[in-house]
Amino acid sequence: MVLVSGAGSGIGRATATLLAKEGATVIVTDINRPGGLETVQQIGGQINGGGARFEEHDTSKEADWKRIIDGILEREGALHGLVNNAGISGPFPATFETETVEQWQRMLSVNVQGVFLGCKHGVPAIRQSGGGSIVNTSSLAAFLGTPDLSAYGASKGAVRQFTKTVAIDCARKGYKVRCNSVHPGIILTPMGNAVMPSDKARERARRRIPIGDFGAPEDIAYGILYLISDESRFVTGTELVIDGGMNAI
Repeated sequence: MVLVSGAGSGIGRATATLLAKEGATVIVTDINRPGGLETVQQIGGQINGGGARFEEHDTSKEADWKRIIDGILEREGALHGLVNNAGISGPFPATFETETVEQWQRMLSVNVQGVFLGCKHGVPAIRQSGGGSIVNTSSLAAFLGTPDLSAYGASKGAVRQFTKTVAIDCARKGYKVRCNSVHPGIILTPMGNAVMPSDKARERARRRIPIGDFGAPEDIAYGILYLISDESRFVTGTELVIDGGMNAI
């Protein structure tokens, strides 16, 4: 039983679909109801694998987290995995000199507060269920300066650090709950395309990737599959960078 937030499109949809294909029952959540229902429909079309259901979910709201996780424990009886994937990128370009306080706060409320709330309410549920894994979607931006995406970069750096805090706290307390972060590079998703508004910008971005091509949502989903599964039982508090080599430059 795995909850995947932000699963109405992009990396979240690919992750939910892959986890279901591998046999997991997936709770698909998103603020985008049509997108989330479409993900569930796609999962339902698979011949083999686990099932899925949808919950409308604003990850920045604590009441939504309580409602959804309480519902999972009541209806499915357990929660063994949580993928804190929901996030926003905001306007592009957005420098620290031009961003408004309202834009900054909105970015952190979704990208950081949403992850905090997911861990706050997810850890007790996973612990109660006998243990499991949390994966937080961060970004390559957590390692680099992001002058054109100021608040976004700051938010993803916070997710990287907070992931380690949760991992070590759970490990020291013997909770049997692991927590890791995944760090996508430039991935062809609706969010990724938003920062490449023209063919020229797209080609410029492509040239920055040592492997020579953009990533696909499925490339990240396979990394999340590893971290959420028991195959990564000895992995906690670490980062999995999936970026075509950009962070190695």
